[in-house]
Amino acid sequence: MIFRSQKPQAGFTIVELMIALTLSMLLGLAIVTVFVNNSYSFDQDENLARMQDDARHALREIAFDLRMAGHYADLHVPEAVAFDSALTIGADCGPTGEVNWMYRTVESGTGNSLSITAIDNATNAAATAAHSCVLGGELVDGTDIVSIKRVAGAEATVLSANDVYLRTNGTVGYLFNGPTPPSPPFVVNAPRSDWTYRPSIYYVRQFANAPGDGIPTLCRKSLRGAGPAMTTECIATGIENLQIEYGIDTTADGHPNVYMTNPSLDEIQSVVSARIFLLARTTDIDTRYVNNKTYSLSNSPDFVPGDSFHRRVFSTSVSIQNVRSLNMMTL
Repeated sequence: MIFRSQKPQAGFTIVELMIALTLSMLLGLAIVTVFVNNSYSFDQDENLARMQDDARHALREIAFDLRMAGHYADLHVPEAVAFDSALTIGADCGPTGEVNWMYRTVESGTGNSLSITAIDNATNAAATAAHSCVLGGELVDGTDIVSIKRVAGAEATVLSANDVYLRTNGTVGYLFNGPTPPSPPFVVNAPRSDWTYRPSIYYVRQFANAPGDGIPTLCRKSLRGAGPAMTTECIATGIENLQIEYGIDTTADGHPNVYMTNPSLDEIQSVVSARIFLLARTTDIDTRYVNNKTYSLSNSPDFVPGDSFHRRVFSTSVSIQNVRSLNMMTL
């Protein structure tokens, strides 16, 4: 008989196990790192995309309203607009002590159109003095406020009890609360049409949902509430600053000769265009980022945030056709 010796089988050595364990840990760490980085990149891309979408939406809303400022349907003379005395109840948002400002299309005793009024780099005190429906402490100090008076872009076919309408035949106009105008003495002869009255006041609020949440938001006061009354509509979160420059036509040729940040009511009668600037930020911080950039918007002081929010400046220019046309007609 022939006997052969066999070498006994052995498992992994401790060194081999340690090497395998180390490689596994490194591989797992690499997978986790890739996952975390991808998740971070996705969150930041979504954060930035939301900021850009909100800012562009805000620009579109302000630009559209400014472009339509002074639009009173077929009526080209704001002085020809009267209003029902019942509209004085609960809806006004003008300067303290000034009655019926919301429904007046011209300044009392001057003939100046109120289609656009502006406050440059406003404080809360200036905001509440000019617009009684803006609450104290609501505004982000140092941002612009603009109020715009106009009617909607399409004729109203069904009148609501919670809206104000301009009835006009192109010669005279009358503001009244729907669904039906009051009986004479004021009569707008046929043919005539009804248009929804849409005054708005744009401003930057200190919070989005509740005071103290720290999310600056572009809002507007609009005449859309029951009563009717001014209601707050917030358009875009993360808007830190609003600045507007008004193009004034000083030579009556229909083109802006100078851009002003703080025009008087007399000067703004010749406005033909506007440049709008927004400073937008992300609503969530980026823990890997410190923002030490310098942001300059119009005549607002330079701003260096020193925090972890991403920001971007957005701007656009608009032509204010209705006020321009009115200005050309009166020369």
